[in-house]
This record gives sequence, structure tokens and C-alpha cells, in this order.
Amino acid sequence: MKIIKVALVGNPNVGKTSILNHLVGTNLKIGNWSGVTVEKKEGYINYLDYKIHFIDLPGVYTLENITSEDEKVALEYLTKEDYDVILNVIETPKIERDLYLTCQLLDLNKPMVLALNMIDEAEKLGIEVDKERLSQLLKTKVVKTVGRTGQGVKDLLPAIVETYENNLKPINIKYPEEVERYLKKKEMFNTNISKFSLVEKIKEENPGLYELVKAKRFRFSQGVAKEVTRKKLIPKQNLSDFLDRFLLHPFIGSVLFLLIMYLFFKISFDFSSPFIDWIDGFLNEFLASLAYEVFHKIGTPEFLNNFFSEAIIGGVGAVLTFLPLIFIMYFLLTLLETSGYLPRVAFLMDSFTHKIGLHGQSVIPLMLALGCNVPAVIATRTFQDIKDKLLVIAMIPFISCPARLVVFAYISFLFFKNPVFIIFSLYLLGILLSISTSVILRKTFLKKTLAHFVMDLPPYRIPSFKVVFNITMVYVKEFLYRAGTIIFFVSIVVWLLLNLPPGEKNIENTYAGKLGKTLSYVFKPIGLGDWRITTSLLSGFLAREAIISNMGVIISKEKGKKPKNIEITIAFKKQIKNLTSTIKNAIITLLDPLPKSLEIKKEDIGIKKQIKKIINSKEAISLLLFVLIYNSCVATVVAMGKEGNWKFALGFLIYSFILAWLAAFINCLICNFVHL
Repeated sequence: MKIIKVALVGNPNVGKTSILNHLVGTNLKIGNWSGVTVEKKEGYINYLDYKIHFIDLPGVYTLENITSEDEKVALEYLTKEDYDVILNVIETPKIERDLYLTCQLLDLNKPMVLALNMIDEAEKLGIEVDKERLSQLLKTKVVKTVGRTGQGVKDLLPAIVETYENNLKPINIKYPEEVERYLKKKEMFNTNISKFSLVEKIKEENPGLYELVKAKRFRFSQGVAKEVTRKKLIPKQNLSDFLDRFLLHPFIGSVLFLLIMYLFFKISFDFSSPFIDWIDGFLNEFLASLAYEVFHKIGTPEFLNNFFSEAIIGGVGAVLTFLPLIFIMYFLLTLLETSGYLPRVAFLMDSFTHKIGLHGQSVIPLMLALGCNVPAVIATRTFQDIKDKLLVIAMIPFISCPARLVVFAYISFLFFKNPVFIIFSLYLLGILLSISTSVILRKTFLKKTLAHFVMDLPPYRIPSFKVVFNITMVYVKEFLYRAGTIIFFVSIVVWLLLNLPPGEKNIENTYAGKLGKTLSYVFKPIGLGDWRITTSLLSGFLAREAIISNMGVIISKEKGKKPKNIEITIAFKKQIKNLTSTIKNAIITLLDPLPKSLEIKKEDIGIKKQIKKIINSKEAISLLLFVLIYNSCVATVVAMGKEGNWKFALGFLIYSFILAWLAAFINCLICNFVHL
């Protein structure tokens, strides 16, 4: 099949992603552009005799005065890459603003199709657009669309094919005479260069002449908009303006934001927690036992039986247990974004975040970090500036997630009379370290002048469930493809360390035990020199909450329980019954105003007694400080490497380890001084 490569271009928040989603459906892919961390969306669809490949370029207001990574990606693609058709998406209610970018695209001299998106919102505002007249003026195909519902989107396909087959290029804007003379001289020596590139040379060589170009483009966009639009004298009430009176109010808006964030986390945790437990039980109680029994019957060696049932299935479980939380979080996040509320959060918080050298958009990832550091890091993908992105990524691991809360609560209730104060202090310390790290990086490695925060607030919309679901699934698949493989690999490595050499029954003599003993020399100055603690910290790097259970296993010198013998039919029916109960519990927990998923589960009292035999209260504080400060888990490191870069991720890993060690060491000095 012949391939038509289409570049989607438009201002931010004009609905390009919604249109792309309706066009390509499940063929949508999300990744990063090569060499940069800017998000890349693309997909394809087969239509007639063609395979139409869509590339969604980052949203830009203009191709002039390029500063951000997003703008650089869009400009370089449009001027240097090979594509066939430009699909220029315009937000119809703001057609005059968007036509300025269209003027610049006309100079590329490429076949172009215009999508007048959000036509329904324009009509509600009393704005009517004559698409036939617009098509005549620009000599392009024009299609009216509603990206939210998909109305008119499929009409873009025949328009793209006809434009491609007939090589329908738009009009050539005539600039003032002195500009055209200058361009002709340049064209004599640059025959294979677009008019846009020639105009860019004017900007470098003759700024005064370039001002005439900008003025012409501005007048042209105004004139076209005036020619093709008609406005009713009394437009319908603007719901967005009404809602913004409350949602953007300095006090009321902040209170409503906290309420929305509370509901966001409550729904994310309470709804996903039962599914996380069910997946864990299904894999470890049913599937692992089933695999162990099958391999045992066919005579597979014991070590291989354990490897498959515990390492392989356990490694898969380490990845899959993330999915319910990531799916719910990204579903709600996409829901907030497509409704138009998320950009307003950045606007609302901008004045506060400016004080620590950040933009308002950094609030969302930092809030997500309270739920899970992994989706928080992934959420930075939309940042325009790479330094701002890396700065926020470096702040996220200090924000405590529920996995840390399990360790905090367990150790605090075990050793201290006022555990709530200890837990609160740890959360507060994490936030202070997060802010301190941002200040240090902004003044050193990520030094830059904070640019003014300018954004266009989209109108509020009722999100399309189909679009939200599809985009969420794309993020979930991307997590599985990019992060899941590495997490799975590390899970197997950790298991092998705990189970090699084969047949070794004493965990002290396993590779993990020997490694723990080696590391004990590093941890001894901070009060954590017992090899059983260091080995637990090693396995806890996979998941923080595993520190307690692994410590209990190691202290008891057990290899863990073997998978139980099961009756397949009965066990499977039990899992189905458990799934039914899981769905029921997930729905019931949403009705409780208080969060249920953060309740601390009771552990074996025997483990508590044994833990108190090897560490005291001073060492317990060192353990808590180390768990708080050292990078949260391997999944976070993987996400940091993928969304930022591996050099930065590994550098932060070393930085957080040193900082955690120093904090614990200072704690030991203070405790020794006051004879704690």
C-alpha cells in the first residue's frame, strides 16, 4: 500500500490528540522524539489504497522565536523531515489566533488540509464559519470537526487523499514589495528551499524587514478570520467564564483544588487497591502453585520449579501490580486534562511555584508522587523545557508514596510512643528535601532564567469516555513495554541473589546474604550494619513495602513457604469468587469518605519481636531516614531513565544514596550525643 505521511500541526489544546484518537483508534502510539524527552504521538489507518501515517507534532503557537523543546521539535520536523500533507487543526472559537500559525505553514508550500475543530463550541458562542469561503481564500480542503465526539473526523480522510493525489498546495502569501524582492534574490541561490526558510533568513539578516513579514501575517490572519466568520449579536452564556469565577479564585479555587486532589487519590487508591491484592493473590497463590505442581509432576529440578513459580511469575507480578493504580491514575488524569481543568491547576499554582523556580505545571507530577512516583515521573513528559522537566523529576523521589508509608507505620508503631508525629515528620522532611534539591539544581546543573508562564486556557468540555479510555490504555501499554521489561529483569536478579547457589538452605550463605554482609561495612557507621538489614534493604529496592516481609524471612532464616498443592478447579473457582468480591469491595470503598486503602495491615507479632532484637530506636530512625531519602524503587529509577536520561537517573541514584547515608549518620551522632 502507498503511504501518506501526515503532520498534525496546531496550537496547544486545539484537540489534535482527540482527532488522532478517533482516526487511528488502537493504532495510537505514545513515546518520545529521538534524542529529546518531548512526547511523540503517532498512528496509522488504512483507507482506500493508502496507509495514512499521522504524526502529531507538539502544540505550538508560532514557528517564530523558538525557545522550548516542543517548538524546536515541531520546527525541525516541518522544515527538515519528509512528509506529504499538513493537517492544520484550528480551534474554531479562536480562529483568528490560530490562523497566524496557518500563515506560517502556508510558506512551507506543502499540500495542506484544514480541520475546523470544536465547531460545536463555536456555534454555542454564536460564531458561524463559512468553510467554503475559507477553502476558496486559502485554496485548501476544509473540514468541520468535533474532536470530543468524533463528528466529521472521518471526513478528513478523503480530503487528505484528494489533496495528496492532486498535490493541492495552498496559496502563496504576497508580502510587501521590498520583502518579495529580497526573497527573489535569495531564491536565486537557494532553489530547493521553502519560502518559510527564506523568510527565516530575513529574520537573521534584516530584522527590520522581518517586522514587515510579521505585520503582513497578522493582517492576513485578521482579514481571513473576518471574511469567513459571522457572530451573533447575543452569544449564548459562556460556561467556562462562569466556572472560572470559582475554580480560578485565589481562595475558593485552592480549596476546590485540594478537594479534587483528595478525591483523585481516594478513588485511585481505594478503587485500585482491591484489584492489586487480587492480582497478587492470583499470581502467587494460584498461578505460582499451579506452575509448581505441573513442573513437579513432570520431574523438573526443584531449583527450576522455584525459579519459574517464584521468579518468573513473581517478576510478572512485580509489574502487573502497578497496572491497576497506573490505569486509574491516568484515566482520572486524562479525564481532568480533556475536561479543561488540568491547565487551570497550573495557572492557579503558578504564583506559588515561581518562588522555588518552577512553573505551575509542576504541581501535578508532585501531587501524583504522593500516590506513586512512577506515574508522577511519566507525567513530566508534557513539560516543554528539558531543564524544568529534569528538575521536577529530581524532586519526585523525595515525596513519600504509600509503599514507604507501610515501612514508616510499621517501624514507628514498633519503636516509638508517638508514631503519628514520626510519620508526619518524615513526610515533611521529604518535602523539604525535595524543595532543597530543586533550589540546588536550579543554581548549579540546571541553571536557567525562569521564563514567564503564558498559557491559553481551553474551554471546559464533557470528556469523551472512549477517547479517555484509549489514551489511558496507550499509557498503560507504554509503561509495560518500556518499564515493565526492566522491572521484570531486576525482579529475577533479586530472586537469583536470594536463591543461589542452588540448594543452599541458609540465606546467610546465599549471594544476597554475602552481598548483604559486604554492604554491612558501608551501613555500619549509620547503625544498620547487621547483614540481615542490608539484605532486606537490597530486596526492598524492588518494592519498599517488601523490606518488612523480607526482614522477617531473613531473620527467621527461612527460605519462604513452598507453593501449596491445589485442586485446580476448586482454586480457580475461588479466584473467580475473589474477583467478584474485589469488584464489590472496590465499589463499596468509594462510598466511604475516608481513605480505606492506606490502613496498615497487621503483621506477624513474631517478626516484631525479632526485629527489636537486632535494632534499637536509634537505628530505627536511621532505617526510616534511609528509606525516606534513598530513591524510592527500581521502577522509579527506570521511569527517570526513560523520561529524563539514564545518566541523570543514575547520578540521582548516587546523590540520593549519599544524602540518605549522611542523614542517617548525623542521626547516629545526635543520638549518641544525647545518649538515646
